[in-house]
Amino acid sequence: MKKILEVLGTVLLVVGGVGVVRELTDGWFAFMGVTRVVVESVPLLRDSPLAAHAVLAAAGLALLAAADRRGRA
Repeated sequence: MKKILEVLGTVLLVVGGVGVVRELTDGWFAFMGVTRVVVESVPLLRDSPLAAHAVLAAAGLALLAAADRRGRA
């Protein structure tokens, strides 16, 4: 279970972080196009993609913290 949380947390952190950089640079990092697909597929997230990517990165950090905590128990 710990490994699943670590992998999912890492993926969310990377997608969220790259999405934030992509939005701040106005699409300059086009090689990570998956970030736009993730945000545009959810109607609630379409209005503010920068905030959506920041939330994805924060969720990734939370999952990594939960995995770390689970490993100590």
